[in-house]
Order: sequence, then C-alpha cells, then structure tokens
Amino acid sequence: MSSPISKISSLTIGTVESVAPDEIKVLLDIDSSRNTALNTGVPTPFPRINSFVLLPNESGAVVGIVVWLGVERSAYPKRQGLKDFGLIDLPFPLRKMAICPIGTLLSEKNKWRLERGVQSFPSVGDPVILPTRDQTIAIVTGQGKDSRVPLGTCPIAHDAPIAVDPDKLFGRHLAVLGNTGSGKSCTLAALVRSAVESAQKAITRTEFSEVAKEAQNSQDNPNARFIILDPNGEYSKCFKDLVGGCRIFQVPPLTNPDAAEFTLPAWMWNSSEWAAVAQAAPKVQKPILQTALRDLRSGSCGSLDLKTKIWGRCRMVFVYLSQFEGKGTIGWPHTDNCGSQLFAFCDDIRSHKTKLDAGDPLFQPLVDLETQLNQTLTTNQKKNRTYHDFSDESLSAIVNLINGVLAQYPAEMHQVCSNEDSPVNFDINSLADYLEIVANQQGGNSNQFIATMIMRIKAMLGDTRMKDVITPDNMPTLSDWLSGHVGSNGGENGPVAVIDLSLVPYEILHLVIAVSSRLILESLQRYRNLNRQNLPTVLVLEEAHTFVAKRLPHGDEIPSPADMCRGIFERVAREGRKFGLGLVLSSQRPSELSETVLSQCNSFLLHRITNDRDQELISRLVPDNARGLLRELPSLPTRHCILLGIASKVPALVEVQHLEDEHRPSSDDPDFWDVWTKEKPRSIDWDKITRDWIGAGADDDVLKEDGDDECDVQ
Repeated sequence: MSSPISKISSLTIGTVESVAPDEIKVLLDIDSSRNTALNTGVPTPFPRINSFVLLPNESGAVVGIVVWLGVERSAYPKRQGLKDFGLIDLPFPLRKMAICPIGTLLSEKNKWRLERGVQSFPSVGDPVILPTRDQTIAIVTGQGKDSRVPLGTCPIAHDAPIAVDPDKLFGRHLAVLGNTGSGKSCTLAALVRSAVESAQKAITRTEFSEVAKEAQNSQDNPNARFIILDPNGEYSKCFKDLVGGCRIFQVPPLTNPDAAEFTLPAWMWNSSEWAAVAQAAPKVQKPILQTALRDLRSGSCGSLDLKTKIWGRCRMVFVYLSQFEGKGTIGWPHTDNCGSQLFAFCDDIRSHKTKLDAGDPLFQPLVDLETQLNQTLTTNQKKNRTYHDFSDESLSAIVNLINGVLAQYPAEMHQVCSNEDSPVNFDINSLADYLEIVANQQGGNSNQFIATMIMRIKAMLGDTRMKDVITPDNMPTLSDWLSGHVGSNGGENGPVAVIDLSLVPYEILHLVIAVSSRLILESLQRYRNLNRQNLPTVLVLEEAHTFVAKRLPHGDEIPSPADMCRGIFERVAREGRKFGLGLVLSSQRPSELSETVLSQCNSFLLHRITNDRDQELISRLVPDNARGLLRELPSLPTRHCILLGIASKVPALVEVQHLEDEHRPSSDDPDFWDVWTKEKPRSIDWDKITRDWIGAGADDDVLKEDGDDECDVQ
C-alpha cells in the first residue's frame, strides 16, 4: 500500500519556478510524460493546453489550468557529486509551462469539492502534480444544485458531464456569443430542451412529494416559461415534442399549421412607444400625443358605455381647468380657448344627461354642472363667441361640480384610466383625428406643428402589412395576450413560446420586440407586487446585436424605435432578476452590443470568435484567470464552446450535447454544391412568390397572364 507522499511523488510532473497572482511558471521534469501520462490511473493526455494540474498546499490543492507550453534553452543539468571536467556545456532544452490558478480542490469524506479562489499560493520549488481521473471530474463537474441541467461534456476532462444550476445561469443573465455557423442556435435549443426535460424528470421522480404534485394540478408539465423572440424563424420546429407542447406565434399569412396568429395591438403601446414610432418631437408633438392617448384611454372617445364616456369627458376638462387654478384666465388665447372648451363641454353634458334616468346617481350632479356652465358662459360671453376673462371663482365652482360627478365613480376608475401608458383598449383608428381636436383645443399654431406626425400615424395605420399585427380583426384582451405569450397557470399551455418575427415588417420590428419585452417585464413586476414572490421566466433574444446595439455618442433628441428597443433590454438586464425575468442573448457581434446589457450578463457560452474587436471586448468582460483559455476561441470547432462565469466554478471547454435533426433550429448552411449539381432539386415558381409578396393569396388571380397589356411593365 503506497503512502500519500509516495502517491504524490508518482504524480509529480514538475516544480514551481515563479509565482504571480495571475500566472505560475512551472519547470517540467526531464522524465515527465511528453504525450500521454499513465500514472493517473487512466491514460491522460499531457501536457496539453487547457488541461488541469494541481499544486498541493496545506488547505488542499491549488487548481491551475495550462495556458502556455514551451521549450527554453538552458545549461545541461549537472549531476550532483560528479564533475565532468572533460565535457563542454551545450544548450539543453527544458520544457516549461505557464498555468493560471482558478480555484482550490478540497477533500471532504473521500469526495473532492472545488471552491472558487485561491486561499494560499504555492512557493517556488513546490511540486506540481497531475490530477487523477476523479479529481479532474470533480474540477469540472458541479454537485447538488450546481448540476441540475445537463449541457454537454468536457473533452479535456475524460468527457466528464457538464451540468449547470439554472437559478444561476438564467437568473443572472446569459450571453451566447460566436461567429455565424459556430453552433449558437443549436446550443440555445439544446439548453432550453435540457432545462425543460430536466424539470419534467424531477417532477416524475418517485421521491417527488405528493403535495408538490397536487400543487402542479397533478400534471407532469413543468411550470417553466421560456419565451423565444425569433427574428429569423429558426425555432418553430425545435420543441414540438416537449411535454406540454410548444406555443408558436407567427405573423399572417401562417406557414406553420401549428402556429397561432401573432398580434400586438397598438393600444398596448405606451406613450413613449407611440412617440418613437410617430417620431414625435418632445416640445410640442409629444405632449399633444400624450394628452390624446390619455383621453382615449379614459373613455372620452370611442365606442364605450355612456357612463365611461361621461367619466372620461369630465376628467379631461378637470385636467384642463387645473392649469388656471388660483389665477383664472388672462388674455388671448387662453380666455377664448377656455370658453370654447366649456361651451363644447356643456353641450356634451346636456346630451349625456338626457340619456340617463332621473333616478340615476349621476343625473342630479350633471344637472347642477350644466346649470353652472350655462351661467358662467352667459356671464362671460361677448359678441361673436368671444369671452371676457374667466375668474378663478367661476372656474373653481365648475371644478367643484366636476369633482361631484367624479365622486359617483369607484376609486378603481381613477386608478385605471388616468394614465396615458395604461394598456386600456381604445379605438386606434380615431387617434389621428383626435390629435387634431386636441391641437385645436390647445390653440396657437399647434395644428401646424403636429401635421407631419399625424401623417406618419395615418400612413402606419393604413399599411396593410402592419394591419394584422397592430389592428387585428380578432382583438385579444391583455389577459389573453399574457396567457398565450408568458404562459398560463401551472404551465398548462406548454413551457416554451416561440414568437416567429421573420415576417414582421422591418419598420415596426424593433417596436414589436420592445413592446413585447416591456409587457413581459411589467407583467412579472405586477405579479410580484400582488403575490410577494417571483414568477421565473426566461426571455431569449436572437440576433441581439441588431436590437440591442450600443448607444451612439451623439443621438437624435427624438428617440427611434431602435433606441427604445435598446432601452427596454437595458432595463431588463438591470431590473429583470428582481422580478424573476432572466435574459438570454445570442449574438455574432458582441462588440456591437450595448455595454450596459453585456456587462449585466454573469455567464457566457463562447463559441468560435475570430474578429479581433470581439475578442478584445470579451477579454475585458471575463476574469483574468480565463483570458488564457480565450486564446482558443478562434480555433474552436462547431458544437464546442467555453463556459465561464457564475454558472461554472472554473472556465470549462464544453462539447454541447447532440441534437437530432428534428430538434435543431433551421439554421443550416446553404447547400450550394448539392443544388448546383442537382443532387437536391429546387423548383421555382416566381408567380406564386410574387402573389405572396404583394399580399395576395397564392390562388388569387391578381397577376395577369403573360400578354395582358394591363400588367405589362412599360
């Protein structure tokens, strides 16, 4: 039986030559292995870049990763006690390596456990040993909660399984980065699939408590929520076989029989999103737009019930008159504008009052309000519908009577409808016309200032490409939209939602992604406020460099939809974890991503990256002890990536688990050669494509037959 000292001696491969906090130089023994080590119990490739070594100390052993190998010329090592006077000293090659300390390996009850950080650095002359197979696996493999979701295997650690803790991986945001064709999409699909399947296995285990099963409505469906924003239409077929299925949303015309129509009604947009899509200038146009949205959401317009209209109309005039509190109106145009407002208001009150029963609680307050309005208008009116200045006393009397009307409504009415950002349904098509009404009420040259904004809104609402998305025929409620896209109670409608945005018009693509993400975030905020606990949800964004681009140094004062899209994802990155929203970004150009978003990602899956700017950026984001490993990024093969960050105690090379063809995203390389050589047929029907392009059905006789002069291009 060998002693611990003799066992360490048999594994020794060199001695420490120099020590620094981020790098330790090692002089390899002359008789140490040059290709494969056999003294670890199993054949172990050594020396190899990215392989592990141990430096024993009083607390266990410092774990180091090999970042450099080389040969340096040195004098021939002289034997002790012998003098070779007849020999000439010639340069002798000595092998050396540089290692980066990454953690400490501890032994507990005959088991090995890795801890982050180094408690005690080695000294010059200390031995360096090879880890055994069990030690190597313990270095790269997590334990307990740290290994609940399998990701792949580690090729440099005897193909040890690599698993991660989903709470750390998704809860603190993940970035999947790499060049086109390096395997990012497959990694994302494999990660989502593995997370859902692992949760489903945990539910169906025999030791899973009956109480927990009852809490899950006696279903095996995982209560998981993955929402994939898919601008390229890659993921629609990846998750159909998962337990509970996959919800797929697609912009009409639907090309997937399993897909439902994706809609994002314009009444769900808040005032900032409307301002971005309408390019509203901040000084005049945006305040008028906010006023119009507030009034429309409050029910002052649109096909709403009578009492809601009365409430909205009174609320609008109440807000308008509040600007004259304590001073009344002085001079033109305030006096005449106020008179016009009160005159129109009086007509509306008179009309609404006649539709109420005399016993209705609103009837008498409206009678009193109408009487006061008539008296004030008669007292102040001059010839030609002009008015004397309205005193503070007369306006205060009207405001008090308006308050009397509003007091007849429940408190919830005031909270729901008084905000221009509330997702309250209103008639979208009436917005442009109502903007003109609000501008007229403001007086001055307001109409001239908002003319271009109104034209942009009318053009957008009249665009047939956008109609199915922003003004659908089957208008969903906010509750239905959240249930479909975020998920229903207990995950009954499936753990994954894929939103296929490949056919969304580019003009509103940024807006659609921004609004969808904001609604998801704010719904989770309100869930936490009501339930005092989070609803864990993962939001996945493909092509993140397009939608979360870094901020330009000198941007326009009018935010664009792209600016708004970046802003909402920066908000998700900063605040999402507090409300249970995890963010997963996939990008091929990390140097173009918002630094705010990227800096909030605590875990990275790095595929092959060849661009020097991207490599430089990543090297600044990761810890110093991983920079040596990052030098391998340009040479990583497909399906291989480097896992680092809070989800892994040590940086690890991962071979992502294999996906069957039917589970892979539709992101294969084009089959140029097979098509050129007719190995794979490709038939073309440009007429059918043209019909689909211009919005006609494939069977519609929209395009004339050849020879029809009406359709000939002159």
